[in-house]
Amino acid sequence: MDRTEGPIVLAGHAYAGAVIALARPERVKALVYVTALAPDEGEKVADVFYRLEPHPQAPKLAPDNNGLIWLPEGAFATAFAQNASAEDCAVLAAVQRPISLSCITLPVGRPLWKDIPSWFLVAEEDRMIVPETQRYMAERMKAKIRALTVVTRRASPLQQPLSTLSARQSAP
Repeated sequence: MDRTEGPIVLAGHAYAGAVIALARPERVKALVYVTALAPDEGEKVADVFYRLEPHPQAPKLAPDNNGLIWLPEGAFATAFAQNASAEDCAVLAAVQRPISLSCITLPVGRPLWKDIPSWFLVAEEDRMIVPETQRYMAERMKAKIRALTVVTRRASPLQQPLSTLSARQSAP
C-alpha cells in the first residue's frame, strides 16, 4: 500500500478477509470479501470458520510439525476448487502458502469493516466456508452482498474471475 497513491479498496479471499480487516491506513476506503472470513472483535478466525458443521468434503485442517497449516493437496480438487482442472489444482497446491496456528487461534482486534463500507461475495456451493457462515458474517458486518450466483465454490477468483471482478468493482 505504501507504493500506491490515492484511495484504496482492499479485497480478501478466504483467510485474507481476516487480514484486510486489520489494515489501518486512512486511505483504505472500502473492503471487499470474496468468500472470506470476517471475525468480529475478540473472536478467533477458527470461531467463525467452525461456527457450523463443515461440509462433508471439507478437509480437516491441522498444523504440521512446524506449527503451520497447509491445505492438503487432495483438498484442492474436493473442496477448494472442485470445478477446476487437475492442472489448476496441482498449481494451487504447489503455490499455496501456509498460515501459522496462531493466525486462527488468537482473538482479533476491532475489524475495519465496522468503520468503512464493505462488500461480500457469497459462494453458494462453497465447501470450505459454508454459505450460511458467509451470509452470517456478511449480514452482521452490514456488508453489501452481491446478488451473483457463484457456483464455482471456493476458488471464485480462479474459476469465475468476471463475477469476482464485478463484486470488487461495485466498491467505491
